[in-house]
Amino acid sequence: MFESIPVEVGLVHEGERVRKQDMQVELGGPSLPEKFEIVRVRPGDEITDGVIEIIGPDIPDMPEGKATPLGILVEIAGEKVEPDLEGVVERRIHEYCNYIEGFMHLNQRYDIWIRLSKKSYKKGLNSLTHIGKVMHTLFKSELPIIEKVQITFITDPLEIKPLYAEAMKTYEARDARARGLSDDDVDTFYGCALCQSFAPTHVCVITPQRYANCGAISWFDGRAAAGIDPKGPIYAIAKGECVDKEKGEYTGVNESAKQRSMGEVNRVYLYSAFGYPHTSCGCFEGIAFYIPEVDGFGIVMRSFRDVTVNGLAFSTMADSTAGGRQVDGFHGISIEYMRSKRFLDADGGYCRVVWMPQETKDRLKEFIPADVFPAIATELDATSITDLKTFLTEHNHPVVNRWSAQENADETDLSAGPASPVQVFSGGDIPITTAGFRIILKNAKITADKVIIQPIRPHGKTGGESRDAKKP
Repeated sequence: MFESIPVEVGLVHEGERVRKQDMQVELGGPSLPEKFEIVRVRPGDEITDGVIEIIGPDIPDMPEGKATPLGILVEIAGEKVEPDLEGVVERRIHEYCNYIEGFMHLNQRYDIWIRLSKKSYKKGLNSLTHIGKVMHTLFKSELPIIEKVQITFITDPLEIKPLYAEAMKTYEARDARARGLSDDDVDTFYGCALCQSFAPTHVCVITPQRYANCGAISWFDGRAAAGIDPKGPIYAIAKGECVDKEKGEYTGVNESAKQRSMGEVNRVYLYSAFGYPHTSCGCFEGIAFYIPEVDGFGIVMRSFRDVTVNGLAFSTMADSTAGGRQVDGFHGISIEYMRSKRFLDADGGYCRVVWMPQETKDRLKEFIPADVFPAIATELDATSITDLKTFLTEHNHPVVNRWSAQENADETDLSAGPASPVQVFSGGDIPITTAGFRIILKNAKITADKVIIQPIRPHGKTGGESRDAKKP
């Protein structure tokens, strides 16, 4: 099928990483503001099947080891192809590109990040035409309803600007369509396994009010994908019985999660970052991260290049969030989920959000309660926890009321539920070596009623009074 491609193409290469020192070129990525991939349905007479066009420099003309802008426009046609399928077909770009040896594709839509390895480049993978041929073949073989596929790669910085703006309008129009539907209105949710090559235990659950973490698949997209390819990577989940309406726990979701994660994930809360939070792969658009000093959440999007108010960058927190784990207080999210009325609903929603980048705040203005909006700090207001506490107090953020309530309690809770010990560490597998044995704590969560921090003095003495590390 791929005799003309100079490298191997197959499932075996899914999940491969191309590190910076091993890459020939980088396409898109976090250092470039404008990049995209989009699928558009066209009338059959407007496109030519098999045509692959490159507007701008091809791979040999790109600067080695540096980022180049990239837009990918895939135009499709077919008697049974409808515009509702655009988002579904679009997400397959990620999957098909990762079949190519030495060609790493991360994220989606306006966040794409691609690297080509030096090894594959030396083997002859030296043109985007090869990538287009693989995509063309797989689109037509795996989705037979597609009769024509025409692909355009745009690498010219000037040519990409108007197309990027047009793509952003298209994404917004798709996203807006699902906002009028509630999770209570449907009996079926959808799951997506497209990222399991990178995170084998990740189970993405897509509902009308909880968009996929990547921001690329809505409930309508899930329904369309499962309809045309029932055995494909996007599949139906019977909602089942509602176990906890506030947290968003359903028997059908739990059963599906257990099966798809090979028993690693048994319960999922769709609307909470604590207890059994929805897992994250690595393609999430942003992270909701718990800030214990103020008992609130910060939000950081992938595009934010500075450190956040807790002193950590997106990339650092992404390591704690990704991998298909359930880690309390680190929650992969999409922009569209942040527009949902069920966004972190069990944890207080926007009444618990205390910090986010200014660009994100402006983008979500109409979805954040008007009385809370001015009380949420940005990087322009607070760059440290001390600054944040001052800002929240001065602006009477709703979370300040929680501080007063907690001061009068013997124990405090990370979430809005019953009191519980302070969680001081949450992780995946924690190895312990002792007496010749290696003990591994699977999906460990360590809690403590109190944490005492004492300075170590010479000869084993401790000095000064101990300080109890509690939540505010």
